[in-house]
Amino acid sequence: MSSDVAVVLFGDLRVPRALAGLRVVDPNDLDAALGWARRLVVVGVDADLAAVLTRLMRAERLDVEVAYVPRRRTPATKAYRLPSGWRAVRRATRGSARRTPLIRDETGSAVVGAVRWQPAPDAQRLHGEAVVDDTVLFDGDVDGVVIRPTATLPGLRARVTGLRSRRWVTGRAAQLGSAGVAVVRDGVAVPRAVRRSTVYRHTEGWLPVR
Repeated sequence: MSSDVAVVLFGDLRVPRALAGLRVVDPNDLDAALGWARRLVVVGVDADLAAVLTRLMRAERLDVEVAYVPRRRTPATKAYRLPSGWRAVRRATRGSARRTPLIRDETGSAVVGAVRWQPAPDAQRLHGEAVVDDTVLFDGDVDGVVIRPTATLPGLRARVTGLRSRRWVTGRAAQLGSAGVAVVRDGVAVPRAVRRSTVYRHTEGWLPVR
């Protein structure tokens, strides 16, 4: 096994048997691994992968390759066309990486599977206006909005949820101004409702291993 590949293990998951010879890094010690690791193997869920990419982005270390090893298919594996299960384990050390768009929000947090804009807890519908680049996604009241990364440029796609529309709009950035919105990033809810939210393509892509 390569000495410059590290497994980043989240939660109570175990290191897959085929990766047992690699060094294991606690997510809290990721900064130390950036001094020697050429490739990180993330064993976890979409929110864990997003956390690793957020750290790489903030450390300006998106030159590090990232292999994702989830147990089953996830929104991120579908968006980026990545393997899961035993195929992901096999590709973690044998696969190659290619620069791919990375999306983030205004807080500097990476997104790998989906961002959802939902009505605030005290509202039944989401009221406001959203645009993707120069295209109006909605203006008024909707059930919600889902935004997903794309494996190719321009970087993301968004659509209104519910019965109103199934039309995806692609672009570099999605922006929302609202009376109040609950934001959910990769299945994790932001603690407080906000009035504005922006999701956009980062200036530098990441290096997923396929």
